[in-house]
Amino acid sequence: MNIQTSSLEFPHFPVMLNEVLKISSPSTRKKFIDCTFGGGGYSKEILKYSETSILAIDRDNKVLVEAKKLEKKYPKRFKFNQIKFSQLENVSIDNVDNIIFDLGLSSIQLDNFDRGFSFKSNKRLNMTMGLNEISALEAINNLSESDLKRVIKILGDEKEASKIAKNIVNHRNKKKINNTNELVKIIEKSKKKKYSNKINPCTKTFQALRIFVNKEITELINGIINATKKLKPGGKILIVSFHSIEDRIVKYFFTNFSKNKSRPSRYLPENKIIDTALFEQYKNRILRPSIEEINRNNRSRSAKLRFAIRSKNDFEYPFDLIKKFNNYLDLESINV
Repeated sequence: MNIQTSSLEFPHFPVMLNEVLKISSPSTRKKFIDCTFGGGGYSKEILKYSETSILAIDRDNKVLVEAKKLEKKYPKRFKFNQIKFSQLENVSIDNVDNIIFDLGLSSIQLDNFDRGFSFKSNKRLNMTMGLNEISALEAINNLSESDLKRVIKILGDEKEASKIAKNIVNHRNKKKINNTNELVKIIEKSKKKKYSNKINPCTKTFQALRIFVNKEITELINGIINATKKLKPGGKILIVSFHSIEDRIVKYFFTNFSKNKSRPSRYLPENKIIDTALFEQYKNRILRPSIEEINRNNRSRSAKLRFAIRSKNDFEYPFDLIKKFNNYLDLESINV
């Protein structure tokens, strides 16, 4: 199936759409939350099944035009809220059949050079997805050298974070960094060796700044916790991730809060784990895009789809998830 939807002037391909539809079974499972509405790719296809209803959310106000079109077309079946993942618990909806997350940067955001996400443009540094407290411009010009190093190293997995951070501070001490091209030149100057065509030398630093500015890890962790509260027993949570930090969090959550979790002690009764598990048996299966989809939409190549099924147990807050990834939460809470 080759499905393309458009939001405003930018083309949008919903990633792994066929797999999402197969797992979520909209012909029999009716109540959905689309947590990353974007261009509306998932929602539009799900709404083709006449008995479905969707609450869609997105932090980006650029999607409002597309959302209003669906609200007009399906006034009783589609509702949109401009909120972040962390605000999902405040929405009046429960006993949901399927909750879908398509994480990371959308094509709508990346292709709009004015938003400053792309290192291929020469635009004002911004990188905000919506409902932000800071922009990349503020972060790059105000974070201390040590904090810049931590952000770039931890969130971007950049080996040369120290040199990049130092050169950023040296440059801004002489002149404020305003646009993407200035930052690109600083990063390229900082790299010890030339990179292959497979990865641009700026990719990791731009990713790190984007994650930090949008508090993407904090939002993801709060989002999947809030989503789990909203699922009915047997309901499914489906998450498409694009980088290793996201996938590591999703895998840990599904594995360690499911009924097949390894017993931490042979003295702990097995039913103690099973009785508090948030999810049924988790198979740890990763679905990836087909070659056909990658050829059609190259940006889908790094996508990983995982899903879990909600158990019948009462919700117990997963404190261990917060503890496990607290270093990311602390990093994203740095004041700028």
